[in-house]
Amino acid sequence: MSEYLSREPISVDALIAQAAAPDCGGTCLFLGTVRNGPEEAGVAGVAGVAAIEYTAYDDMAEAELQRIVADARERWPGARIALRHRLGHVAVGEPSIAIVAAAPHRAQAFEACRYVIEEVKRRLPVWKKEIRLDGSEVWVDPSGRPTVPTGLPDARRPSDMPTHA
Repeated sequence: MSEYLSREPISVDALIAQAAAPDCGGTCLFLGTVRNGPEEAGVAGVAGVAAIEYTAYDDMAEAELQRIVADARERWPGARIALRHRLGHVAVGEPSIAIVAAAPHRAQAFEACRYVIEEVKRRLPVWKKEIRLDGSEVWVDPSGRPTVPTGLPDARRPSDMPTHA
């Protein structure tokens, strides 16, 4: 599909191999997984999460990921960064993003890895729709909060509403 986006499960081993280098003594892995935690389940009758459907305008998202990785490499010149972000249906417990940062020293690896995930959360144009255990669907903002337009009885976007009766 692309260098950073994938519709297939993420291979952590492949990312570690991609980032590895003989002069890198520290390697940090961040793995973000789809969760069904207490804030997703059992809130005021809301069903828990079964999966998240990730969508994006692929070219735009890929370009932003390239910029984020380039920014990290500029800040930590000795670092090697490998990253994959899933698109499509990702079930609870499956990784939706993996970042590997390898650097000459552990502090640099941790800093670069943290920088990349924070920038992805802040800058990446990816949309998330939670698929609930009861079959309902809820669009969520980057922080995971449901986006319920004012006046609608549920979490459907206006574009999901029928245009006629």
